[in-house]
Amino acid sequence: MSEINQHIGARIRMYRKEQGLTLQQLADCIHKSRASMSKYETGEITLDIETLYDISNALHVNLNQLTDYREAVQETRSPVYNRTLESPFFQAERLYFYFFDGRYNRLKDGIIDIYKHNDHPGNYEASLTISAVTPAGRSSKVYYTGKVMYSDMLIRFSFVNQCNMLEEDLLYIFNPLEIRDFTEGLLCGISSADLMPCAFKCLVTLTPQKMTEELKKQLLITKKELQRWQKLNMFIVDNRA
Repeated sequence: MSEINQHIGARIRMYRKEQGLTLQQLADCIHKSRASMSKYETGEITLDIETLYDISNALHVNLNQLTDYREAVQETRSPVYNRTLESPFFQAERLYFYFFDGRYNRLKDGIIDIYKHNDHPGNYEASLTISAVTPAGRSSKVYYTGKVMYSDMLIRFSFVNQCNMLEEDLLYIFNPLEIRDFTEGLLCGISSADLMPCAFKCLVTLTPQKMTEELKKQLLITKKELQRWQKLNMFIVDNRA
């Protein structure tokens, strides 16, 4: 079983789960059996290009989003810490993400799912699904995929919008110094709406939050923060409860 097959299979499984499809439903879309679809995802079967193309169409992703395998390269960088020995934010496989978008006067929320590579211990990938809360309900969802790095105090997510590869976003969150189920962070990158650089103060939690006015107030930038940013001439979010 090759690493390339396993990588492609893991990609297929990730996008399938993001879209809420069962193995049988995806198999039906490409006119294959459930057993074959399962072997594609585990990497037991090498996919031919025609079947791979059919799967990418069924999942509404580009072909290169399934075949973006890169051989592991040794790098000199900070160590990736063992999450099982750290805080709940290091152990979490799902996090909940919130920010307020003043351009549209809307609270936005998302779900971050974290995936561990069994064949490469210490390597983690993640997906982010963002939706907006409106009076009429939720808008269409936006999907991002990327990687996660852990250090003793920070967790860094690097995401790419799967509908617009130009939009690459970085999300930095703190590992809280005390036990609590929320932490602040900073989301920065290129906005797909107007292709402008932007940054948002955000909240990441271990449990889902109700979309209330209180949550909105917590996400709004305060006058005190503005004064501090002007003094320092930079955007900053600290790790205070």
